[in-house]
Amino acid sequence: MAILLHIDTATEFAVVGFSKDGEVLAEQQNLEQQQHAAFLQPAIQALSKKLGLPLQQIDAVVVSNGPGSYTGLRVGLASAKGICFALQKPLITLNTLQIMAHAARKAFPKARLFCPMIDARRMEVFTAVYNQALHAVMPTQAMILETDIFMDRLAKETMVFTGSGQEKFHQICTHPNAQFASLRHAVADMCPLGEQAFVNQQFADLAYSEPFYSKAFYSAPPKK
Repeated sequence: MAILLHIDTATEFAVVGFSKDGEVLAEQQNLEQQQHAAFLQPAIQALSKKLGLPLQQIDAVVVSNGPGSYTGLRVGLASAKGICFALQKPLITLNTLQIMAHAARKAFPKARLFCPMIDARRMEVFTAVYNQALHAVMPTQAMILETDIFMDRLAKETMVFTGSGQEKFHQICTHPNAQFASLRHAVADMCPLGEQAFVNQQFADLAYSEPFYSKAFYSAPPKK
């Protein structure tokens, strides 16, 4: 079992926390997306002090690595890698959508399929579909929302749509097997995934890890 530091700045809110043996010790949240970078390091230090837990005692750092906000992903991964390099600890990267699906499964334990959605502007979302075992039955992708995209699945079973992008789909989908919920995931949703990855030694390469943007990142050229 392990003591893990969890970092998630991938979406419109950020969470930071510590866990031991799969149980949350403490966490903090930030609801101002533009303040994720300023929030992160002070929150880690405050929680470490509150718990009397020096960072040197952690066994690994778990980070939500995308898809999500380009800036948020870079902030989270850079901080996680910096801590890992400094303390010589392993890095664990998680799919943000799988973390969200874990939260949805807790809220809707009888549902068969979970479809977290992260708003990607206009009618586009980052999304995937997970089953009860949190295995992806539709891989992570950037998708343009249309009325009929999930009709084959909805005709057979209930699907739960969550995340910042579900509201846009709710406006165009009226199928009775579609359930919509505004859920906020937490460190408790990262813990079991991070713990399992630690047990299986599924560590990321510190030198070459990059944020999982799901689609190409475009940076405008500097103005002359």
